[in-house]
Formats: sequence, C-alpha cells, structure tokens
Amino acid sequence: MGLFDFLFGNKTAKIQEFKDRGAYIVDVRSENEYKNGAIPGSKNIPLPILSSKISEIKNWNKPIITCCASGVRSASAAGILKKNGIEAINGGGWNSLGRNI
Repeated sequence: MGLFDFLFGNKTAKIQEFKDRGAYIVDVRSENEYKNGAIPGSKNIPLPILSSKISEIKNWNKPIITCCASGVRSASAAGILKKNGIEAINGGGWNSLGRNI
C-alpha cells in the first residue's frame, strides 16, 4: 500500500465499485470543454448549474462519479451532491478517469 492509498484510500477500487453498481459519470466542465472531448456516455452538467439539477440527479437513483479537467471542480461537485444526500465520488480529471474505467 502506497502513502497516497494510505492517506486517501484506494480511489480506483472505489470508482470500480461505483461503476459495478451502475454509477453515472457527471462531467462538470463547461459545455465547450465537454464538446472538445469527454468520456463516452457521461452526462455534462456544468458546475455552476449543478445545484439546480439535484432533484433530477436524485431521480436517477444511482451513485455518481464526478469529473472535470483536473479534479478541482469535480471535488466541489461531489461535495455538493453528498451534501444533498446523493452518493458521489470525485473521479478527478476526465482524461485519466476515462483511461481507468
């Protein structure tokens, strides 16, 4: 077990667990960023409008993996979702997440 795993847990295993349970990937980058490349099948809900989509996301009744360009916005998004009772994990940057799922 590496230091990163010790401090933060095995994020890859958690992401896989979420995927095995049918998680949706929510990309919180802007529409233009999303149009320039994204994980196939992901849903684009830009961070500034995420809070207005909470009811819709709750209706999906699935865990959520958030992603963005680097992991900063997706961390904020995962926090917003968790605060609203939605099971969520920060998947980090979309490019690295896409290679690992």
